Amino acid sequence: MRKPLVAGNWKMHGTRADVAELIEGLSKLALSDEVEMVVFPPFLFIDRVEVGLADSSIGLGAQDCAVQPEQGALTGEIAASQLRDVGCGYVLVGHSERRLILLEDDDTVAKKFASAQKMGIVPVLCVGETREQREAGKTFDVVKGQLKSVIDVLGIEAFESAVVAYEPVWAIGTGLTATPDEAQAVHQELRQFIRSYSNVVADKVRLLYGGSVKGGNAAELFGMPDIDGGLVGGASLNANEFGVIYHAAGSK
Repeated sequence: MRKPLVAGNWKMHGTRADVAELIEGLSKLALSDEVEMVVFPPFLFIDRVEVGLADSSIGLGAQDCAVQPEQGALTGEIAASQLRDVGCGYVLVGHSERRLILLEDDDTVAKKFASAQKMGIVPVLCVGETREQREAGKTFDVVKGQLKSVIDVLGIEAFESAVVAYEPVWAIGTGLTATPDEAQAVHQELRQFIRSYSNVVADKVRLLYGGSVKGGNAAELFGMPDIDGGLVGGASLNANEFGVIYHAAGSK
């Protein structure tokens, strides 16, 4: 049985005051051993969040890592070894904003995925199609291609200690959301694709949905058989709303 995971990507949001308020709210949430919660604050606030949630079961992740796993001469980058040192257990790789805006290609994403795993950090591989790709009927080809680019380099075994998050680009921060059936169709296709390599990995790997997940739609989305939780953006900046989403994952 796959343990549901609800992850909050804070993106480039937050001041010291905002983060302190969010930490306080999160620390008051009633959490269960049956559902995992992880937050991904900006690099600037990782230490603050790690200390503030030290007495909580909430996990800590980073929004990115360098292609080089160890410390070195890469100005402005953060090594996976440094993330591990400050308590990060997860890291996002391949988020559409980095693929499309910062022009990270599949090779870079695979290197960051490998860098994280080398340092014992679980990579959360983000995959998803644009509106144009969806309208052209290319959704399955795009997401499976993004997944395959990592499998080709690192092998299917790499996904025994990884998470995959399907985030349709057209639904991120737009208020638009894939219907539960639309989201399930893509998750099912991804799991079947993984199954073509390994039944064991397909049964084990957690597949998350992201894209305007809110308290009002979370339960229906998470009720789908191949959706194991969510990668939540804006709604994760409100502790109460994030708590509603978290508890929706526990009702599956």
